[in-house]
Amino acid sequence: MSENVVFRSAYRDDLPAIVRMLADDELARSRETTSPDSADVYSAAFEAIDRDNNNHLIVGLVDDMVIAVLQLTFIPNLTYSGGWRAQIEGVRVERSLRGEGIGHKLIAYAIDRARGRRCAIVQLTTDKRRPDVVSFYESLGFRASHEGMKLWL
Repeated sequence: MSENVVFRSAYRDDLPAIVRMLADDELARSRETTSPDSADVYSAAFEAIDRDNNNHLIVGLVDDMVIAVLQLTFIPNLTYSGGWRAQIEGVRVERSLRGEGIGHKLIAYAIDRARGRRCAIVQLTTDKRRPDVVSFYESLGFRASHEGMKLWL
């Protein structure tokens, strides 16, 4: 299956599939919703991402069906001699297709995009309650070099 995956920027019509994948996660169920009442919120977020040249919502497709997603954000920095960072967020692969190498290809695609923008670092966060996901990122060369902190507003 993973040999048939193609990646491209997300279109507005992809949004229902993207939100469904984001919500299909044990930890995300408390923060995501597929309720029709939430469509406007997700649409507004999509529009903001789509308008920003440093934000990219990337989808993976097989036979024109959205089966993977991530958000890639390019962040300018003064550190690393003014080097840019690429931040990966919201990584999901269709539940029934996990373990087939699609996630590896999706992350590799994002890393290639970061290299193309001459980023000094590709960074991401993952919840500590997901040891299998931590292992997945480690298998791709990511290392837990910093302690991440968040303040919920």
